[in-house]
Amino acid sequence: AGSSPSMKWVNPPVAYMMHAGVPLLRRAGVHLPGLHEGDRHRVALEAYPGLLAREVLGNTSYKSDDKAKQTPERLLARRELLGALERGQTRLGLRLVASHALLNRLADDARGDALDATLCLMQAAWAAQQHAAGHPLYGLPTDLDPLEGWIVTA
Repeated sequence: AGSSPSMKWVNPPVAYMMHAGVPLLRRAGVHLPGLHEGDRHRVALEAYPGLLAREVLGNTSYKSDDKAKQTPERLLARRELLGALERGQTRLGLRLVASHALLNRLADDARGDALDATLCLMQAAWAAQQHAAGHPLYGLPTDLDPLEGWIVTA
């Protein structure tokens, strides 16, 4: 998926996030397909927005937390990404439907937090579609390693 390894402790500290998040999810009783049985009406999946963004943009950067790096080129990349999502031009086969005001807010968020949430939403929608079509693991591979987990749509 091109994501950071689950045991990385810095930049980003994925291991800290995993070690903090997984116990909370388990205590909450959610169902983690292929990993942990729980309430099947409350499903938690791992999504990674960069996976879907790279499908459209390649390695072009679309966001930055650093104000100096919040450039017009990154704004154009966010607009290109949103346009592709609206047209359904990803392998997910889904189209983003949103008001012009919301699309503008997503594009104008130079940090990319809201756009990343939207990308995760698209991945979750794809997973729900897979489950509705009869895939018990929401599109995750049936042979996934429960110690490793899996990013939905990877």
